[in-house]
Amino acid sequence: MSFNNSSNSSDGLFDFVEIAHPSSVRFWIYLLFNTPSIVCASCVIIHIIFNRTQRRALHNHCVLLILIFNLPIQLIDINLQIIFFHYGSVQPPLPSVCLIWWYIDYACYLGSLILMAWLAVERHILIFHDRWISNRRRCFLLHYAPMIIIAAYILLYYVTQIFILPCQNTFDYTLPLCGAYPCFEYNTFFNKWEFIVHGMLPIILETFASISFVIRVQFQSRRLSRSPQWRKTRRLTIQLSLMSAINICLNIPSILISFALFCGLPLQYGAQIQEYFIFLVYFITLLFPFVSLCQLPELRKRIKTKIFFLAPQHQRQISRVAPTLMRTQMPTVQ
Repeated sequence: MSFNNSSNSSDGLFDFVEIAHPSSVRFWIYLLFNTPSIVCASCVIIHIIFNRTQRRALHNHCVLLILIFNLPIQLIDINLQIIFFHYGSVQPPLPSVCLIWWYIDYACYLGSLILMAWLAVERHILIFHDRWISNRRRCFLLHYAPMIIIAAYILLYYVTQIFILPCQNTFDYTLPLCGAYPCFEYNTFFNKWEFIVHGMLPIILETFASISFVIRVQFQSRRLSRSPQWRKTRRLTIQLSLMSAINICLNIPSILISFALFCGLPLQYGAQIQEYFIFLVYFITLLFPFVSLCQLPELRKRIKTKIFFLAPQHQRQISRVAPTLMRTQMPTVQ
């Protein structure tokens, strides 16, 4: 989950990680955060798919796709990290495991990063330019087609780069992510293309789109507050603000350090700080399902009642009042 300079070597980077984050600490942090995050993500995905109203809501489609992209990271990538921290090596030590791990780490994470940028842009269309998607043809071109193109492009791109590209990969099972990077990273063109197109541009686009969306909502709050859609607009604004804040704050430092390495910064000056953020960027995936709940109040109530066994407030009040009424209405025995 990082943007790497092809001239960088993996040796030494992971030594910094061991100093900064002991394996036992990372093991428990990932384990404690990943389990509830998987449960929350599964609940949100199932709720959107099987609830007709939520399934037909256009603002949920990109969120659903990001959750689907994040799920392999939670189920495979992070769990392989947990297994590595427990055993001290990649288990099982097979080239196929490394290739699959690389593919999920690159394709799913960078795919969700690009989709987050599109999510921020699409919020402008859904709230301020809803006439652009007023019929089926426009809706397909401006809503469904971009998501299909992004998902297909990123998945096929890394299938080609990791599984088909004729170059020799090396695997070190004693290091996280099998040590070395995929061999395509050592090609200058592919390395720069990935860093600029898959990493830097989506973050820049998301930053400007998110900030401008919040500003537009604030300037038009008086007009929007009179419409029946204001409550939904406010929830969408809060949801986008939280998602973008987490994504931007954790990704920008890593991208700036990688950019400095591209420009010639010696590896020893940026490697240790970069590894902190490589560790922290996993929390974008771990926290995303919880932020997605902002737009799903019905699901939040269902989770409270069925998972945490917390009854709604009005039910608790009824349960407290009912015994009192029964006592006052019971006749006294002479």
